Amino acid sequence: MNISWRYVLIAVFLLDIWNVSCLWWTLGRQLVLDPSRICKKTRRLRGKQMAICQQEPVVIRHIGRGAQLGVRECQYQFRSRRWNCSRIHRSMRKVLVRDTRETGYVNAITAAGVTHALTQACSQGLLLDCSCGQSMRSVDREGQWEWNGCGDNVEYGYRKSAEFMNDRYRKRSDIKTMVLNHNYEAGRLAVKNYMRIMCKCHGMSGSCTVKSCWHKLPIFRDVGHRLKEKFDGAAKVTAGNDGKGFIPEGETIKPPDKEDLVYSEDSPSYCVPNRKTGSLGTKGRECNDTSMGVEGCDLLCCGRGYDPTKVTEVVNCKCRFQWCCKVNCETCTVNRTINRCR
Repeated sequence: MNISWRYVLIAVFLLDIWNVSCLWWTLGRQLVLDPSRICKKTRRLRGKQMAICQQEPVVIRHIGRGAQLGVRECQYQFRSRRWNCSRIHRSMRKVLVRDTRETGYVNAITAAGVTHALTQACSQGLLLDCSCGQSMRSVDREGQWEWNGCGDNVEYGYRKSAEFMNDRYRKRSDIKTMVLNHNYEAGRLAVKNYMRIMCKCHGMSGSCTVKSCWHKLPIFRDVGHRLKEKFDGAAKVTAGNDGKGFIPEGETIKPPDKEDLVYSEDSPSYCVPNRKTGSLGTKGRECNDTSMGVEGCDLLCCGRGYDPTKVTEVVNCKCRFQWCCKVNCETCTVNRTINRCR
C-alpha cells in the first residue's frame, strides 16, 4: 500500500474515533445540562437511542425527569462541599468531560435517577410497554401466605435506562468509556439492589392469615446517600494491559466491585475559579464557623478566612392552633450571623 494512503486511512480512523467520542460526550452532557433537548438532533443517535427517541416520546419525557431528579439530589448531597454540583452550564460542562470523582458521582446519580423515574412511571401506569414487577413466592412458617403483590418493576427501569444510556458505546474499550459505563451501572444498581419489601396483612380482626408482599422503590434520598458514600471511597483506576478493563492505580487498593464508583483523573481543589476545570471557587459561599467538617469555614474557605455579616429576619413564631381549623402566629424578629468565604 502506498505510504500516503496509509496515512490517510490512519487519519480517517482517528477522526472516526474522535467523532464518536464527541457524540458520546454530547449526549452525556445534554442529559445532565438540558434533558429536554436530548432527542433534538436525532442524526447523532443510532440503534436503541434513536428508536426510543422516535417511537417512545413518553419514555423520553421520564428519562428527562430522571436526569433532573439526579441533578437535584447531587446538589443536595454536595451543598456544603467546595464543589457543590452547580448546574451552571460552563462549569458542569467542564466537569463532565473529565473523569474525576465528581464526574463519576454525576453520572451514577443521573443513571440512578433515570432508572428510578422510569420504574415509577411504569408503576403509575404511564407507560404502555411495562407491567407490574414479577411476583416473588414464599411462605411463612405455617405455610399460610405467599408473595403475590404487584410490585414496582425495577427490571424495566433498569433495562430501559441501560438501553438509552449505554447503547452505542458497549463495544468501545477506551478508559473513558469503561469508567463512564461502570459508574452508570453503579447508579442503576444503587436502585435495583435496594428495593424495599412492603407487606399487607389480610384476615379477620387484623390477623395475618394471608399476607401480600411486593417490592417498592427505595427512597431516592437514600440512593443519593448510598452513592455519596461510594463517592467518598471511590477508587482511582487505569486501563488494564488487556485493553478490556481497568485496574486500581495503587497495588494496595481493593479492586472495585459493580456498586463502587471509579475515576481516572485527580480532582482540582475547587478553591478558586478555573475555566479549564469548571471550578467556580468558594468565594462568597456560606460556611459554618463552629464546624470542623467539610462545611466548616476552615475547609470550605480554603484557609482564606471569612467575613461575618449580621442579618435580621422576620419569622412566624408563637403559633397556636385554634379550633377548628386555623393556626394563628405572631411575627418575631430574629438576629443571626452569616459567615461567607473571602
